[in-house]
Amino acid sequence: MTLNGNGSVRVANVGTPSVPAESRKPRWWVTSAVWHILCLFQFSAALAVANESDSVANVRGYRGPVDVVLLEQEKWCVTANELSNSVSLVSLDDLRVAHEVTCGARPAALARLNESELLVSCTNAGTIERFKLDNGQLLKVATIHVGFEPLGIAVDQKRQTAFVGLVAVGEIAQLDLTTNQFVRRFPSGKWPRYLTLSPDGSRLVVGLSGEGAVAVHDAQTGEQLYAEPLSGGINLGHLQCSADGEYAYFPWMVYRTNPITENNIQRGWVLASRVARVRLDGPSYREAISLDVPRRAVADPHGIAISPDETRMVVTSSGTHELLVYRLNDLPFVGVGGPGDLIDRRLTQDQDRFYRIELGGRPMAVRAMSDDNRFVVVNHTLDQLQIVDLNERGIAGVVNLGEPPQDAQSQVVHRGMELFYDAGRSLDQWYSCASCHLDGGSNARAMDTWNDGTELTVKTVPSLTHVTETGPWTWHGWQTDLRESIQNSFTDTMQGRPGTDEDVLALQSYLATLAERPSPFLNADGSLTESAERGRLLFESDDVGCAQCHSGTRFTDGMVHDVGLGSESDKYDGYNTPSLVGTHRKVRYLHDGRAKSLEQVLTKYHKPEEIGGGTALTDEQLRDLVDYLKSL
Repeated sequence: MTLNGNGSVRVANVGTPSVPAESRKPRWWVTSAVWHILCLFQFSAALAVANESDSVANVRGYRGPVDVVLLEQEKWCVTANELSNSVSLVSLDDLRVAHEVTCGARPAALARLNESELLVSCTNAGTIERFKLDNGQLLKVATIHVGFEPLGIAVDQKRQTAFVGLVAVGEIAQLDLTTNQFVRRFPSGKWPRYLTLSPDGSRLVVGLSGEGAVAVHDAQTGEQLYAEPLSGGINLGHLQCSADGEYAYFPWMVYRTNPITENNIQRGWVLASRVARVRLDGPSYREAISLDVPRRAVADPHGIAISPDETRMVVTSSGTHELLVYRLNDLPFVGVGGPGDLIDRRLTQDQDRFYRIELGGRPMAVRAMSDDNRFVVVNHTLDQLQIVDLNERGIAGVVNLGEPPQDAQSQVVHRGMELFYDAGRSLDQWYSCASCHLDGGSNARAMDTWNDGTELTVKTVPSLTHVTETGPWTWHGWQTDLRESIQNSFTDTMQGRPGTDEDVLALQSYLATLAERPSPFLNADGSLTESAERGRLLFESDDVGCAQCHSGTRFTDGMVHDVGLGSESDKYDGYNTPSLVGTHRKVRYLHDGRAKSLEQVLTKYHKPEEIGGGTALTDEQLRDLVDYLKSL
């Protein structure tokens, strides 16, 4: 442990855990994105499998914190570390990492239960894990299996109940915290990534990134009371309720179907950032403010927090490396007809109503401290916990959670990750690679990037998982050199400056780590269900003929085919066979997103009897084939 020049503590050799043996399902172990990342971020070839309650070995490595909670009257905080499958206990008294333990694969969100306990969602493991703070250490006390890619968590402390968003199935899991057991699931909508509860526990608010909407449920019955659509809404961030339970606040981005030109970008007519609030007492059109400042836009807003006295609202802008600070009581929220394309000028003319604090890296979650002036932020790419003081308008303390590995390739990959999440590479920093490719996948939108050579022929944003193995690139397959494609993204899609050779190499190296998450539609041991196994036989049969084009380990032949779905306005003929890996996560299918379900693909637009082996599917065969596709 060494001191930085500013007096904060730098903690070295706090290491990355091995994955517990119970998580090593054969199919998951091969396909897990975390496994690919850990291969490249290898801290030590000799890491032993740790006992679930053991401290992590003292080994160098990246942590990648994504969420944080405060415990024991703010003496401690805990971070969820995406890149190391761990949670870190940080002492706020002396700014140091006191303890770090393993958790399930790809921890994504935290929720505080009480002064000494918390929950962590482990997306790839399909678990919610409960930890207790005991004498300066974190002890795992329960593991609850929920499956289906759990992410956001909301806790009702009074009723000892937790709600968890299950991204893969568009449902909410309810947990009983008195018994640490799964209770039930109820539907919410596509991609329920983050959620929050009203202070009295009566309303559950869910951000649906796959639909661009916010749903409000009765927390006791699970019934969806209403949903508020966000026109063009993508990438909804964290949510927080007001103390009186009247509103839920959240940041999000908006996409408008306009060509990517300099003029359209600077007007906010391509991608733009907002903060909205929705009422919890009944349906009412959302109210919002625009965040983007001309020539210095905001990108990828993610975390949100309100000071206990409700005088300040802060938002992390993860793409532009900063904390946005607003005076809450007189923010110019606008409902129908608003809020306009750019920030309200009254905010930029008053440095008390709005100002920006540079944090560097990729700030993610933010939590308010009790003094109304300080906020705790976790910074994903800097591997830091940062304490921001609004009185000082700057960073008052830093804790380094990890130490960069000595391996040069791991450092190159990390540099590529920084580029991927950096909106500074786009024109006036309006958006990053991640704005379209959420978590390396898709943002569930069809967008006009001019990659087909024509204007206003939108194409579904493809996932980038396994992208280095699935050339050629673009929907029409005209791009045959991945490095050229990356360079085109810098200069054409992002309208920014060209990347150096080192930039392109680093980004390509990072993309090589983006493997699809393990399918949650497999058996517990990673094998196919009986229905999916029947579907596999159909898929590979000559009668149905799917494997004629969707072949190989990534289920693509790398060829361009005319399947009768083309547009007269397209410059190129035919479409590049898309990989089917990760099909279960999509909410739009085919090149333009016209199909909204696998069933619709196979019965309307992509019938096996028309473009496959010539055999029509029975209802039972359709169910089996869909089950197999979800398993990939």
